[in-house]
Amino acid sequence: MLLTVPLILGIRIEFVIFALTLIGVAVFHKRTMEVAITGLLLLLAAKFIFDPSFEFFRHFFGSNPISEQLFHKESREGEWPVLLNLFGLLLGFAILAKLFEESGIPRELPAILPNDWKGGFMLLVMIFVLSTFLDNIAAAMIGGTISLVVFKGKVHLGYLAGIIAASNAGGSGSVVGDTTTTLMWIDGVNPLDVSHAFIAGITALIVFGIPASIQQDRYHRIIKNPPKKMQIDFKKIVVVILILGLTIVSNFYLDFPAIGVWIALLLGLSLTSIPWDEAPKALKGSVFLLSLVTCASMMPVSELPPASVWSAFAFGFVSAFFDNIPLTKLCLDQGGYDWGVLAYSVGFGGSMIWFGSSAGVALSNMYPETRNTLNYLKKGWHISVAYIIGFIIMIAVVGWNPHAPHKAGKKDATSPQLEIKMPDQAVKK
Repeated sequence: MLLTVPLILGIRIEFVIFALTLIGVAVFHKRTMEVAITGLLLLLAAKFIFDPSFEFFRHFFGSNPISEQLFHKESREGEWPVLLNLFGLLLGFAILAKLFEESGIPRELPAILPNDWKGGFMLLVMIFVLSTFLDNIAAAMIGGTISLVVFKGKVHLGYLAGIIAASNAGGSGSVVGDTTTTLMWIDGVNPLDVSHAFIAGITALIVFGIPASIQQDRYHRIIKNPPKKMQIDFKKIVVVILILGLTIVSNFYLDFPAIGVWIALLLGLSLTSIPWDEAPKALKGSVFLLSLVTCASMMPVSELPPASVWSAFAFGFVSAFFDNIPLTKLCLDQGGYDWGVLAYSVGFGGSMIWFGSSAGVALSNMYPETRNTLNYLKKGWHISVAYIIGFIIMIAVVGWNPHAPHKAGKKDATSPQLEIKMPDQAVKK
């Protein structure tokens, strides 16, 4: 007898399990990894038992030309490259952050940063700029490391949310600044077609950056007088630069930035000591994020709402819960979006909740207090406000300009051939 996927109140069981997992993460913030792994195991069990179309090996490792020919199945890339790359970046950038801290530069920054709220805001601007050419995980980790030093370990949760948001805002308009925009670039989107996301990103930075910096200044001000006779370890700075450089190169040529990170770390052994013990410290948060990404990849979302300014706006809130990598893939397959608007939505939208982006999860390894979801929402209220205002300003300035399919053979989301499936009929649009 053929099993059918159970519905709970009209909702497929996969979505119910995923929703309960996210609720569990919010409630049991001290056991986030355990909750995420439990949710993943339950979801896998449900897929094996109730979904006959689910193929474990093909889902994670993809298909090959032989199986496509024999079984007449569509080609599938598999999830393993994204998962392995993300895992390598999370661990590698944790080591990078420690190297940057040991270089001595963060301890010198109070000498050049204003010792009021404007110093905190300048730091957020630096993170924003770094994220335009680095992965947002690296930018967030560097920002978190600097904050740990200049604020003497006393960093307000609202400001931590600002660090996450600044790294995501800066990466939203650059195809080398965020995994989602890199996916668009790899899929054939012109890099210039996402650049107007900077309009929203800069607007959002101002909107959340000022209140976040004021929160931090009232909580603990930058100490203006740095320690005397501080020496800079230039060898560690060279390794940091090498890591960032090879990350960009491997991302550009191999679509696998994690390879560059670890090659640079191995090369760095010839120059200085590498704090390898930072990797195990980041392991828990990395497993947590990978579990959520894996859960999201198994959601039975075969179609999205028609491409429009409103659906793009809604995806910003969706990406705070639902991983933005598979969401971006679905939008690329559908086509018909304004890629700059979508890049801002799925890139910056994840900042509204700490586990909505890889940058947030990476920073939570350094600052575990960010995992209290209710406190994050309460003290980081300005992130959601900034998302909305940034989106409105971007649309007001550049409008909604959907792009035609950027790959031959893809259906245009605005073409007459597109069928949008409704409960009882297929409506031609």
